Amino acid sequence: MPTITRDQVKVPVDVMPESRETYIDNFMSATRGTGRLMLFACDQKIEHLNGDFYGEGIDPSDADPEHLFQIASQGTIGVMAAQRGLVAHYAMDYPEINYLVKVNSKTNLVKGAQDDPYSPQLHELDAVLAMRDAGVNIVGIGYTIYLGSEYEATMMAEAGELIAEAHAAGLITVLWIYPRGKAVGDREKAPETIAGAAGVALCLGADFVKVNPPVATEGASSAENLHIASVAAGRCGLVCAGGSKADANEFLTNLYDQIHVGGACGNATGRNIHMRSLDEAVRLTKAISAITLADASVDEAEAVFRGEKDFSL
Repeated sequence: MPTITRDQVKVPVDVMPESRETYIDNFMSATRGTGRLMLFACDQKIEHLNGDFYGEGIDPSDADPEHLFQIASQGTIGVMAAQRGLVAHYAMDYPEINYLVKVNSKTNLVKGAQDDPYSPQLHELDAVLAMRDAGVNIVGIGYTIYLGSEYEATMMAEAGELIAEAHAAGLITVLWIYPRGKAVGDREKAPETIAGAAGVALCLGADFVKVNPPVATEGASSAENLHIASVAAGRCGLVCAGGSKADANEFLTNLYDQIHVGGACGNATGRNIHMRSLDEAVRLTKAISAITLADASVDEAEAVFRGEKDFSL
């Protein structure tokens, strides 16, 4: 299993000296001492409204928002990413979870044909820090940028300021960067576009960046093309979005390749986990973490998912 020590954490210099140990605590906690991130993405209740939580192919338990917290509590994850209000309503019952607060969001009602995407900041960082000071186990913040949108300058400015403030307070930061808008066209998942997004995250100071896997091209698989983005990200760890619900074998195989071929340092998965029953979702978090945090093979991870082998940290 890959492990790091506290003195191996590369602390950005915008982390104030008095917050350095807090930052290291948060980084080690979020990555479970591995340097890799298993992010359980639970921000879709704004992003996709109720479409990801109720309907055909979705377990009925997913209709209840507490399902997300039950999975995070019983499963094996690094952090649970969700909006501040959602965390505020449930964190008192699930104090053991590492929370990463998503500070901006938009719904999917306004389509790209109507307007380029813009995800506004929902509150100041002080509101997040107040919750942390009140005892909520908040280890970081997250922010989405739609690179290529006509509003990208606003989102980058917001993200850059938030990252500086969060680092100063000892929090880790994750950027969701999705190239999208009329200027991007059909190049949303082109290898060079995804690599460009990764470089932007690094320049804004993020600790991790969540991107969509690039498409395969002639002579190169998606994972091979992802390696270009991983290199471009430098010291900003790159993780891939999990996408819509998929067969467990297919999902775990892609994840293994993203890490061992593409150079990713983790994953950011939501729908593939929470659309399942609690038991199945918990087993899938353990299977994902077996690959992400312990370098398990796909076969070993599938055995964990089937319940034939246990995995915990």
